[in-house]
Amino acid sequence: MNTLNSAIIPTVYLKIERRSTHPWIFQKMVEKPEQKPKPGSIVDIVDATGTWCARGFYNGHSRIALRVLTEDPDEAVDEDFFRRKIRQAVELRRDVLKIDEISNAWRVVHSEGDGLSGLVVDRYDDLLVVEFFSAGAFRYREWIYTALREEFPGCRFYAFAEDHVQKQESFDFRSPDAPQPAVITEFGVKFRASPGTGHKTGFFADQRENREYLARFTKDKSVLDICCNSGGFAIYAKTRGEAAEVTGIDLDEEILEVAKKNAHLNKAQIKFTQADLFPFLRDSAARGDEYDVVILDPAKMTRDREQIIPALKKYNDMNKLAMSVVKPGGILLSCSCTGLVSEEQFIDMIRRAAFFAGRTVQILKVSGAGGDHPFMAHVQESRYLKAVFCRVF
Repeated sequence: MNTLNSAIIPTVYLKIERRSTHPWIFQKMVEKPEQKPKPGSIVDIVDATGTWCARGFYNGHSRIALRVLTEDPDEAVDEDFFRRKIRQAVELRRDVLKIDEISNAWRVVHSEGDGLSGLVVDRYDDLLVVEFFSAGAFRYREWIYTALREEFPGCRFYAFAEDHVQKQESFDFRSPDAPQPAVITEFGVKFRASPGTGHKTGFFADQRENREYLARFTKDKSVLDICCNSGGFAIYAKTRGEAAEVTGIDLDEEILEVAKKNAHLNKAQIKFTQADLFPFLRDSAARGDEYDVVILDPAKMTRDREQIIPALKKYNDMNKLAMSVVKPGGILLSCSCTGLVSEEQFIDMIRRAAFFAGRTVQILKVSGAGGDHPFMAHVQESRYLKAVFCRVF
C-alpha cells in the first residue's frame, strides 16, 4: 500500500507490462489481490515489471477490473480531483464550445471522453441527470454531487444506474421518484426532458446538431420520422425546417405521448402514430407511399460483441425498408447509437441495404454526436453515434 495526502491506497498488480494508455484494464490482466479492495475503491496500479503506472477504480467483480483515472503519481484521486475534472468538462462546454448560446441542454460529463470513466452527467436547464456506469463513480457520488453543485448552483439532481450495470459492477442503487420535467430549448425549439420515465436520461441531446442540419432539407417537404421517440427530428422538420407535412412513428405509446406534448409546446402540427416500423414500412411501400425526407433512428441494438452480426442484419432490414419509401432524389438520415458497430461497418450496411432495395445511395455527410460528447483519440469506445445523411435514387 502507498500513502498519498495521508490516504492509504491499496496496490493492485498487473500480470503484464502496461504499454497501452487505454483507461480500461480487464480482469484477465490483473493479479488477484490477497486482500481484495471493495468494488469501486481507488487503488495504485503496478505492472509486471514493478513499475507504478496509474491510479484508478478497482472492481474485482467486473470484467473491467481497473478504470484508470490518472497516470500522474503525484495526483491524488480525491474530492479535489473530481472538482477539477468536472470544472474542466464544464469549461469545455461553456467557454470553448459555447453551447449555452444555442441550448440549455447538454452533456456535462461524457465518461472516458472527460477522463471520468463510468460517469455520465446530462444537464436539462436546472436539472442534472447523473448516470453511473461503474462502482467507482457510484462509490464517490457525494464528491461528484458537490463538484456539480459548485458549477450549477441551485441545481436539481436525478441519479440512476441501469439494472444490467448494477449487476455487472456489483452495486445496488434504487433511483428516487422521477423529478418534474425540465423544459429545454435547442436553436429555439422547445422540449420537455423527462428523466425517470424509462427513456434513458430524458432527452437525446447528442443529436442536436444533426436535427438542425436535417431541417435544411425539409422546407415544403413530406417527412417521415421512424422511431421518433420524443419527436426531436419531427419537430425540428416542422418548426425550423418548415416541412409541409410530418409523420412520426414509434412502437412505444408512452414516449409518443411525450412527443405529442413536445409538438404542442412548439405549436407544430405533426401526425404521431403508434406502430412497429416493419409492418408500417411494408404496408407503406405496398401502397406506393413515398416521402421526401425519411429519418431512421432506432434504439441501441446490442451491448454484446457476439451480437454485432445479428445487429447489422437488423439494421440492414430496417434501412432496406426505409429506402423503399424515399422519393427518388429524396433524403434519408440513417442513425445508429450502437457503439459496438463501427462507422465503417454501418456505412457498408447502408451500401448493402441499397443493393437489396434496388436503390442508389449518395452519401452527403457522415456525422456523430455533438462536441459535448467528446472522445479521446486512444479511447474509441466513447464514440458511439453514427448519423449518415444520404440522397436516395
